[in-house]
Amino acid sequence: MIDRLKKTKLNPTQVLVIGFLGLIIIGTILLSLPIASKPNEAGIRYSIGLLDAAFTATSAVCVTGLVVVNTLEHWSVFGKVVIIVLIQIGGLGFMTIATTLFMAIGKKISLKERLVIQEALNQSTISGMVRLVRYILAGTLIIEGIGAIFLTLNFIKDYPLMHAIGLGVFHSISAFCNAGFDILSTGSLSPYVHDWGVNLTVIGLIVIGGLGFTVWIDLMKITKLKIKQKFSIRHWFIKLSLHTKLVLVLTGILLGTGFVLFFLFEMNNPNTMGNYSFSQKILASLFQSVTPRTAGFNTIQLDQMTDGSKFLTIIFMFIGGSPAGTAGGVKTVTIGVLLFAVISVVRSKEDTEIFNKRIPDATVKRALAVIMISLFVVIGVTITLTITENFKFMDTFFEAVSAFATVGLTLGVTSDLSTIGKLVIGVTMFVGRLGPMTMAVAFAMRSDQRKVKIRKPEEKIMVG
Repeated sequence: MIDRLKKTKLNPTQVLVIGFLGLIIIGTILLSLPIASKPNEAGIRYSIGLLDAAFTATSAVCVTGLVVVNTLEHWSVFGKVVIIVLIQIGGLGFMTIATTLFMAIGKKISLKERLVIQEALNQSTISGMVRLVRYILAGTLIIEGIGAIFLTLNFIKDYPLMHAIGLGVFHSISAFCNAGFDILSTGSLSPYVHDWGVNLTVIGLIVIGGLGFTVWIDLMKITKLKIKQKFSIRHWFIKLSLHTKLVLVLTGILLGTGFVLFFLFEMNNPNTMGNYSFSQKILASLFQSVTPRTAGFNTIQLDQMTDGSKFLTIIFMFIGGSPAGTAGGVKTVTIGVLLFAVISVVRSKEDTEIFNKRIPDATVKRALAVIMISLFVVIGVTITLTITENFKFMDTFFEAVSAFATVGLTLGVTSDLSTIGKLVIGVTMFVGRLGPMTMAVAFAMRSDQRKVKIRKPEEKIMVG
């Protein structure tokens, strides 16, 4: 594939689209094999069918977690291995995996491939792409390995050693990649709703994966500098890049706000947390504030939540994680840029300023475009599902946002989707994983034309 990239006339975004489609097709073929499904009571294995196999493969590659059959009960060991491999490749990006494989056999990475990696990882510059891939792979293996060890130590209390190791590895990868696939029960992680070890480990993996690879590297670089030069925490924060500062601050605000609101909304709800102790409510609220960002695990019954919690979850799912990571959504930084742009307008400032830095107008316009395209997609999918399905509006809206933001949370309607509904949700997951801007550029008819610097006459219109 790498060699073909050198000869193709496709732009980087189109290569990404085709690459992810290729992964989904391979996953569909493998999951549709009878060996991927568990045998029935008569010991006979049947294919799940191309549609459901394609839906599952799309959900895995797009690290979403929406499923039409229970992952634990339906898939064989072979099927589960295929799913977790698709999750790993989908979470890191197929170009990251392909580049790693070709570096391992000594192949040189061309300029064309570096441009595709740059697009895949949402980087502003092409320099250091191969080095960045090495850091991402090493960091991922270390973090997932640590997560797998901690989870295994918790699962070993309930399962045999080898089974516990398998569960630890599977759920560590799924959590870090913000995929939300689980093989523990029919209720996601609900059997461990009060287990601090499992909850905190999964929370840590979700948050780290959702911060973004660029933030990792910046944090490590500045932290090493702090240890060497022994400056204060305040100076450590000042030396961080603007992107990292914005990600950390917004992530902290969202997690804190979500924790407080979920606690208030559900603390007296007998169908979710009403019967828990105070410490158990704290843990459940903390987990629920993290998982919509876009992990897809749950420890309480989502369909029994209050409408306030459901709507808050929808908002958090739409926002998602941060750029250049494993999470979906429109991204925290996108929301942050628009928020500060609004503040600048209210304060009558010409420029959008964040932490005493000026944000280019092109960045503000891109953020606005991402938000608007995303809203149009979600609205369009919701309207379509209200026509093709017979669900409550909240359930339909929740499902549409969950699919677009590649979250995987559901109010229990995924398995009841019609054929058209499955196709709509599948396409939505695909668009959400690649990003609305990537898809728009990939299919733009005039994306390769040179920009002509001609400004049209200006005329004022009324807004607001």
